[in-house]
Amino acid sequence: MSLRTLPVPDGLDGMRLDAGLSRMLGLSRTVVAELASDGAVRLDGAPAGKSDRLVAGAWLEVEIPEPEQAALVVTAEAVEGLVVLHEDEEIVVVDKPVGVAVHPSPGWSGPTVVAGLAALGIRIATAGAAERQGIVHRLDAGTTGVMVVAKSERAYSLLKQAFRDRTVSKVYLAVVQGHPDPSEGTIDAPIDRHPKHDWRFAVVTDGRPSVTHYRTLEAFRAASLLEVELETGRTHQIRVHFSAVRHPCVGDITYGADPTLARTLGLTRQWLHAHRLGFHHPGDGHWVEYVSEPPADLAGALETLRAAS
Repeated sequence: MSLRTLPVPDGLDGMRLDAGLSRMLGLSRTVVAELASDGAVRLDGAPAGKSDRLVAGAWLEVEIPEPEQAALVVTAEAVEGLVVLHEDEEIVVVDKPVGVAVHPSPGWSGPTVVAGLAALGIRIATAGAAERQGIVHRLDAGTTGVMVVAKSERAYSLLKQAFRDRTVSKVYLAVVQGHPDPSEGTIDAPIDRHPKHDWRFAVVTDGRPSVTHYRTLEAFRAASLLEVELETGRTHQIRVHFSAVRHPCVGDITYGADPTLARTLGLTRQWLHAHRLGFHHPGDGHWVEYVSEPPADLAGALETLRAAS
């Protein structure tokens, strides 16, 4: 067992325990419910049930079983909404839907990109750990958009190096609260795990160098649509950087977004989408770019903001 101790953030006040803890830890609600029924979840020291309501500032203690290695083995499983944008002998480019992780990981029992590709009969590279073979970069389960997976060992090696060398163009669309000032700029601030909450990341003085470029595309009454380009690729980088400058992604309760605005827009996750990915093709070296448009939930929220402005 591993023990996780963490406070309930203000944005999850009043939420059911199974829904809130699922969001905080990246576990499925089914797993959280099972943990609660086994007495492995405590709220301020008292055993908590799956339907108990969270209270902001209360302390959660969760005992999470260490996963068996077999649980991380990839099995073919069809993934609804997973779209193949391009495929050749070297790579496969997909449009990842919301609620889908890139590969299996401890505590995640939901759908994955690698399982979805296996269900489609798409062979990917064998380089890398067993559960993430062929994976050269990742998107959060709650982030949609375009990503590339290596099919050949050569492609895996070349693409991994390209991401390390920062020669890959990674452009996102994000809707953030308020209006960044200046409207176009760069956030250069180191990121690492939060010193008090290990399920979050934060800007910290001794963190890893992290650079985010942005420009405002549209300004609304309470939010702004940004085009964001990553120079580095840290976990939760966009979410952490804009939270640090007090403009969190709309709907990103974990990083301080206003839950009322999220409910008004019908959002159950952060407004963040991997829009465009460009790189030198590992086959012949020519530059390629692939584009994904925001899915229905993000597009609907955007139209609501436009109508209200």
